[in-house]
Amino acid sequence: MPAPFLTGFIAAPFTSMLPDGSIDLTTTASYATFLRSKNISGAFILGTTGEGISLTIQERKAVAEEWMKYDSPDFKVIVHVGSASLKVCQELASHAQQIGASAVGVIGPSFFKPATVPDLVNYIGQVASCCPDTPVYYYHIPSMSGVNLPMPEFLKQVKGRIPNLVGIKFTHHDLMEMNECLMMTDGQFEILHGFDETLLCGLALGINAAVGSTYNYFVPVYQKLWEAFDSGDMELARKMQQHSVKLVQVLKKYGGGIVCGKAIMKIIGVDCGPCRTPLSQLSPAELEQLYRDLVAIDFFSLSNTSPQLFDGIPIKNQG
Repeated sequence: MPAPFLTGFIAAPFTSMLPDGSIDLTTTASYATFLRSKNISGAFILGTTGEGISLTIQERKAVAEEWMKYDSPDFKVIVHVGSASLKVCQELASHAQQIGASAVGVIGPSFFKPATVPDLVNYIGQVASCCPDTPVYYYHIPSMSGVNLPMPEFLKQVKGRIPNLVGIKFTHHDLMEMNECLMMTDGQFEILHGFDETLLCGLALGINAAVGSTYNYFVPVYQKLWEAFDSGDMELARKMQQHSVKLVQVLKKYGGGIVCGKAIMKIIGVDCGPCRTPLSQLSPAELEQLYRDLVAIDFFSLSNTSPQLFDGIPIKNQG
């Protein structure tokens, strides 16, 4: 069985933006350094968390080129190239290979959707053919794309037809289907776990790598979870997963993983700016309440981070 290409925790970085909604590349160096200091093994850029679908082709290329400055054997940069347009996907996939991306991710098109597995195989094959020397992962996230075709059948049909298709980023709560994918691949395809709040389930099924947004700022909890699982301490592993669930409950309260996630990054001193419309941003009052909710779930102690400033208010001094 071949060694997996991706292992451990892959963060899904936020795309930093300025107040006017334009992208901000100046923070990438400090952001990448921050992630590497947390022993993150890679970055899946320009996906859902990175608001890639909301950016122009030129913006996506610029973001990818900036992140590629920090690609290395122990910190792989995976560039998501999905779009509603096949031609855009192909152009971005070709560009990702040109700049040396470790891998490419591609989501199914979300407006005119592939109706059958052969349609999806054909679509992904046409994208992958534009980066033939680069590993490609299909990004399965039906809650966002609306493409919910059976992944075991996809892997069965794609086998031998797309040489550089190496696996699936599986962001779906159907764990039986994930297990079916793992059972049938015999090590040929990698299945990346995509929902942080069910990581323990993925580990029990045998995943080797996980991609998620909360690994940006809560990865110490997941590292303890994985270590506990490996050592057989299931009580501790379940406790760590419960901390993750409490965090995700907070995310849902404040606009979800992107809106709230960017706010959390701001609170801990890694300011990624606002989200691009139609996504919103939290008001100062909401930020303050978010801070209090994070304190209530022991976020700062668990994540080994310290609250910094927002809008000039020293939140660590607020009771």
